[in-house]
This record gives sequence, C-alpha cells and structure tokens, in this order.
Amino acid sequence: MKQPVRVLHIFTILNRGGAESMVMNYYRNMDRDKVQFDFLVHREEIGVFEEEIIKLGGHIYRLPAINPMSPKVYYEALDNFLNVHPYRIIHSHINTFSFYPLKVANERGVPVRIAHAHTTTQNLTLSFVLKRPTEAIKILFKSVNKSRVKKQATHLFSCGKKAGDWLFGKKPYQIVPNAIDVSKYTYNSEKDLAIRDPFDLQNQFVVGHIGNFTYPKNYPFILKVFKGIKALRTNSKLVLIGGGPMEAEVRDLAESLGIFDDILFLGVRMDIPDLLQMMNVFIFPSHYEGLPVTLVEAQAAGLKIFASDTISDEIAVTDDITFLSLSDSHELWANRIFDSYKYIRNNNCEPLREKGYDVITSSRKLEQFYLDNYSENER
Repeated sequence: MKQPVRVLHIFTILNRGGAESMVMNYYRNMDRDKVQFDFLVHREEIGVFEEEIIKLGGHIYRLPAINPMSPKVYYEALDNFLNVHPYRIIHSHINTFSFYPLKVANERGVPVRIAHAHTTTQNLTLSFVLKRPTEAIKILFKSVNKSRVKKQATHLFSCGKKAGDWLFGKKPYQIVPNAIDVSKYTYNSEKDLAIRDPFDLQNQFVVGHIGNFTYPKNYPFILKVFKGIKALRTNSKLVLIGGGPMEAEVRDLAESLGIFDDILFLGVRMDIPDLLQMMNVFIFPSHYEGLPVTLVEAQAAGLKIFASDTISDEIAVTDDITFLSLSDSHELWANRIFDSYKYIRNNNCEPLREKGYDVITSSRKLEQFYLDNYSENER
C-alpha cells in the first residue's frame, strides 16, 4: 500500500493556541491515508494535543529551544534530525522564528518549505519600551528576522491579510483560513442551560474569553472592564479559558480588584464548542493579533463579541462583532457590553462556510496542495 505524504509541522509547544488549534482542525479532517502530519516542537512540556496526534498516527519530535543569540546549537540539532528524517515538506508556524528551521531546511535541500504567518506584533513606542523592556527586545528580534523568513521559504501562507502583510510585506502569499467545523458550535439553548449547571452559572450574565495568559491578550484590561460590568449587573461572572505564563499575575490582579470570586479560571480545555454555549458575550481586547481562530469559533456559536480595533476587520464575517478602541475607557466597554445582554444569538454556519471557514472544504484544498507539491518535487 502506498505510504501517505508526511508533512512536518513546526511549533513551539502543542497547547491550545490559535495556530495549534487551526492546524489540528485541518489534521482531523485530512484523508490521512494520503497526507499525514508529524510535529517538531521546542519544549519538553507535553502539550494538550499530543495524545490525540499520536492516536491519529502522527509522530512528535523534540529539539532544544531556539536561542537567537546563539543559534548554532539549534542548527546542528536540526541538521542531524533532518539527516535521519528526510522530510520533503516542512510547514513552520513560529512566525519570525521560522527563519531558523527553514534556513537549515533550505541548506539541506528540503524542496517544500512553508512559512505560515499567524499574528502581528505591538508597535514599538517609547512608553511601551519603558514599561515592558523585555517584550520590546523580543519585538526587535522579530523585526530583524522578518525579512529573512521569506528568503528561506518556497511558499508563504497566512491566516489573514494583516498577519501576511506584517510578516511578508509586498511578497505574494496564500491565505489559509483559520477554519473550524462550524456545525459543532451552533447555539442550542437547552445545551446552554445544561452546561451552566456544573459551574453554578444559572441566572448569571456570563462574560467569556479564551486565550493564552500572555501580554498580547491584554488581561488587565479584561479584568477592569469586567469590574465595570459587575458594578452594572451584580449577577455577572467572568469565564477565562486558557493557560500561560501570566496566569498567576492575572489572579493577583483579580484579587486586588476585588473580583476574584466572580471569575472562573477553567484552564486549557478541549470542550470549547460546549463552553461557548454558556456564555452571553465574548470579550477580546488584544493589543495585537493575526486573524484569531477564537473569534471564528465565537461567531460560529452566535455570540456577541466585543473586540479591540487592533484586530483586522476581515475577521468580522458576521454582524456579531463590535470593534472598540483600547483608548476608550473601561467604563465605556463595560456599558457597551452591559447593553448587549438581550442580544439574540444567530445561527452563523452559512456565512462562515461562504467565507471559507468550514474546515471540511478547506482541509481538502490544503491536502491537495501538499499532494501536488510533493508530486512535483518527486518528478
């Protein structure tokens, strides 16, 4: 029996981030007799998707973390890896850091090398540098690597226009939608009530957010807006789904704001379609994003969404997203969210499918891309 084409996807860790979730959505819907995914990661920590990947037939490999100040160790490790595992298609999802694995892959003669843009970054201002110097240094490194990524890649992919323009500039790229199985997210009022029960959320106004506990997600802003909502509507709860390095800091801030007891920290979860059912509204005031798959999911669930206008408006497939400025006060955000409590949830399956966000169709296109390009390079 003919073996499937094996594609090596490169990530930092296989937790439920936007890029990781997007690739898993495609992976689950691939014809794995034709195309099989393997994964190279740069952390010893076991990611939440790893067990599922193994069950689906994928392999997971680990290399040392990339140190941009001294990349030689990583170059040697990856070169040795590719000597043992001669992949013909490498698909990297680590944004500007994709330069490092794609450089080695290029030198090794890997014929198909894909750089995939998933996000943008913060604009550097003097006040930002002074407040967050470590984050500013990371952004400087990203800026240096930006121009180098596209020189090492044979194909450029992006989740959307804003992310693609940021990473690739004027060089042409292909948009691969952050597609999901939209039918799994359709709102059901009976399911809503059933899912609220274990969390004791009956008769509560539930504000939800999904994201890694990192700077870009702007958790201090979320907490301060929620405090304003709580002042307007006492039977309100905030549900935070995700994990990450800033979680302890966020918990401490919630304590200091006096709202800790009204927040549910649910951690990294795999039952996102269910958890979205029990929310009344979704808040997403990121400092910067690419085209977040979380907002595709929230729209599929028919949720009213309040997002920062730093996010590309191409994500607004439906009328359910309201964009607000981060320069607007927490009180303004709170009032706008409070005013939405009578919002009627829509079934958004069809508009999402029409815009290419249904993974059943999108996965066939990506599958064919791999097959076509592998075949071309076999000849």
